[in-house]
Amino acid sequence: MAEPLLQLSGVHTHIGPYHILHGVDFAVPAGQLTMLLGRNGAGKTTTLRTIMGLWQASSGAIRFDGKDITKNSTPDIARAGIGYVPESMGIFTDLTVRENIVLAARSGPVDSARLDWMLGLFPALKRFWNLPAGNLSGGQKQMLAIARAIAEARRLLLIDEPTKGLAPVMVRNMIEAFKALKAAGETILLVEQNFYAASALGDNVVVMDDGRIVHSGAMSELVTDKNLQQRLLGLSLDAHQ
Repeated sequence: MAEPLLQLSGVHTHIGPYHILHGVDFAVPAGQLTMLLGRNGAGKTTTLRTIMGLWQASSGAIRFDGKDITKNSTPDIARAGIGYVPESMGIFTDLTVRENIVLAARSGPVDSARLDWMLGLFPALKRFWNLPAGNLSGGQKQMLAIARAIAEARRLLLIDEPTKGLAPVMVRNMIEAFKALKAAGETILLVEQNFYAASALGDNVVVMDDGRIVHSGAMSELVTDKNLQQRLLGLSLDAHQ
C-alpha cells in the first residue's frame, strides 16, 4: 500500500492552558478527498491549524510526503505544497478579484491554462474580475478563497467549512466545483458540517469528538449506516437531503 500523502501520529495540541487535541491519528491518501467531520468544538479547525503550523503540536508527529513537518514554520509548510483555506476565507475585500489571485500566486503570474481552469470551476469570479472582492456574495467569496489556494499547483488542500452559511444553490455549486477538483486529481482534506455535501464528495472520512479520532473509514460506509451516523454525529443523512 502506498504511503499516505499526509499522516498524523499521536498529535497533541495545547492552546494556552487548554489541551485541545488528544493523540490524533489519521492519514490522507494522495489523490482522494478525505472528510474531517465532528460536532462543533470537536477539534477539526485546530487540526487544520496544527497541520499548517499556525498552532504547534505539543507532541506527536505530522508527516507530509514522507517528511516530518511537525516543527516547520507556516511559510515552509506552504512552500512544501500545502494550501489552506480557513473558515474566515482570508481574502482581501478592498482588492479586486484579479488582485487577490495575483497576490496568491507567489512564484509569478498564473499560467493562462491554469487561470482558465480556475475560472471554469468558478465562473462568477470572471464576471467580477475587476471589481472589489468585498462586492461578492458569501458564496462567491468562498469561491475566491479556494481559487486563491489553487492559483499555484498544490500537493494538498486543507479547506475549512466551505459551505457554511451558503444558500442551497451555492452549496450545489460548491459540490460541483469540488467534484471537478477531485477529477483533476487534487488531494483534499475537507472540514464540513453539511453532511449532504460530505456524503456527495468524500472518498474517506475521519470523525472527531472531544479532540480525538473516534472513527475512520470509507465515506460510503458512513452514508449507508444511519445508526453509525447517529452515534458519531447525532444526525442522519435523511435530515440533510
